[in-house]
Amino acid sequence: MCGEAKKARRKTRKEVAMRKFFAIVFSIVLIGSVVFGAEVKVAYITSQGGLGDLSWNDTGFAGVTKAAQDFGVTVRVIESPDPVGMGEKLLRDAARAGFNIVITMEYSHLTVLPTVAKDFPNTLFVMLNYIIDAPNVASIIFYEHEGSFLAGALAAMVASNTSIPGIRGNKIIGVIGGTKSLGIDKFIVGYQEGAHYIDPEVQVLVAYSESFSDPAKGRELALAMFNAGADVVYQVAGATGMGVIQAAKETGHYAIGVDTDQDYIAPEHVLTSVLKRADIALYTVIKDYVEGRNPGGKVYHMNLKNGGVGLSEMKYTRHIIPAEYIAKIEELTQKILRGEIVVPDITGLSKPYSETNP
Repeated sequence: MCGEAKKARRKTRKEVAMRKFFAIVFSIVLIGSVVFGAEVKVAYITSQGGLGDLSWNDTGFAGVTKAAQDFGVTVRVIESPDPVGMGEKLLRDAARAGFNIVITMEYSHLTVLPTVAKDFPNTLFVMLNYIIDAPNVASIIFYEHEGSFLAGALAAMVASNTSIPGIRGNKIIGVIGGTKSLGIDKFIVGYQEGAHYIDPEVQVLVAYSESFSDPAKGRELALAMFNAGADVVYQVAGATGMGVIQAAKETGHYAIGVDTDQDYIAPEHVLTSVLKRADIALYTVIKDYVEGRNPGGKVYHMNLKNGGVGLSEMKYTRHIIPAEYIAKIEELTQKILRGEIVVPDITGLSKPYSETNP
C-alpha cells in the first residue's frame, strides 16, 4: 500500500505539473491583436478530461495555440468540472463575454448548441464530431472509422504473429471506449471491421470506462483484457487511456493510442496511434475566419485523403512490425481512398471522397 501511495502522489504531482505547464502556455497565447480592424477573440471550451489529457483536448489546443501565434488572435481556455451538465451555460457565458469564435470540444454540447447559436447570431460557434445546421456554426467531421479500420487491421496481423515480442498468438485484441456513444462507437466499429477484414476469427474484446479522466480505471480494464488473452488494446478514452498504455508497458503487450501521436509515452509498447487532427481542423477554421472566409454553415471533412485522420509513423515500433504489415496498411489505405473498401460510419455523417470539400 505504501508503494501504491507513493505512486499516487507522484502521479498527482505529475498531473499538477502538466496543468501548470498548460497554464503557462495559455498565458503566452493571450496576445490579442487587431485583424482587419478588429480584435478576434477565441473561447476554447474543453471536454471531459480537460487540458493535460495528452489526447483530444491537448490536440485541439495545439491548433488554437498555433493560430494565436500566426494570426495574433486572443485565446481563452474555459474548463469546467462538469462540461456535460453545464454545457449550455458555458456556451452562453462565452458568447455573452464577446468572443468572436466559441469552440467546444465536448460532444454532448450538440444537444444545446443549436438553441444557443440561434440566440447569438453574431458569434461563430465551432462544433466537432457532429453537424449543426446553422449559419453561424462551423461543423468539423472526422473519419475516425477509417483510421480505426487501419489500426484494427494492424492489430489483427500483429496478434497472430508469435515471433513479435509480447504476442501469444491467441488472436485476441481489445478496445476500451470512454463512454458508450455514437461518437466513441464510431471508432470501435471501424476497429472491429479492420480486424475482421484481415482475419474473421480474431476476437475483439470491448469495454467502456465511463470516464475520460480516470487512468486507474483504464489500467484496470486493460489488465483484465491482457489477462483474458488480448495482446493489443486500443484506447479511445482520453486521459483514461493513459492507464491503458501503462498496463501495456507493465505486461509487455501493446496499446494503440488515439487522437494524437502517443507512441512516445511507452516506446515499443504503443503499437501505433490513430491520429485525429483536431489541431489542423481548428487552425483552418480560425484561419478562414481571420482571412475573411466565413466558416459559418460550412462542414469541414477531415479524412485520410487530407491528413485529417490516419496512423502515426510508428517511430518506436517499426523495427518490431514486419515490413509486409506496413505495406499491407498502405495497400488498405489506397483501397479506402479509391472506394474499394468502404468502412461503415455508424453516425452517417461522412461522405464519399467525391462529395467532400475539406
